[in-house]
Amino acid sequence: MEAGFARDMQTHHAQAVQMALIVRDRTSDREIRTLAYDIATSQQQQIGQMYAWLDVWGLPQASSQPRMAWMRQGHQNMSGAAAMPGMATATQIKELEQAGGKDAEILFLRLMIPHHQGGVQMAQAAVQSEQPQVNRMAGAILAAQKAEIDLMRRMLAARGAAETRTVPKSGR
Repeated sequence: MEAGFARDMQTHHAQAVQMALIVRDRTSDREIRTLAYDIATSQQQQIGQMYAWLDVWGLPQASSQPRMAWMRQGHQNMSGAAAMPGMATATQIKELEQAGGKDAEILFLRLMIPHHQGGVQMAQAAVQSEQPQVNRMAGAILAAQKAEIDLMRRMLAARGAAETRTVPKSGR
């Protein structure tokens, strides 16, 4: 379980770092830039820790098992990065890359909230690990990402935006 968590959370975190760096370059809003910097630096540091765990444990960075096979909550039969909870699609990443200003901020927040919710699901599955370092990191991820989800929801509200896009009804 621990190796699967380390491998899959590295992939999950890498996308969060990618999105954070994209929005940081697309806005001048200090609050968003600070949040993006915090996400990028903390999650990149955790990627390094998880990489090191696998090395110390004598395990390869990649696995022959499908992604998320380590979770006991229904993701076992899924494969590929899209099977990870909360991952943005390539189209969504491209849209973020093309957005600017307030539009980029809102899109980033709308993508990062479910991304963090997915990270919370993954961390909850790992928080009872028998490896103390895995247990500590999973707990830290839970605390940080839950707090950031609350912050991002407030940031969306401050921008007059809903958490998800509303689709106009046909005929309007």
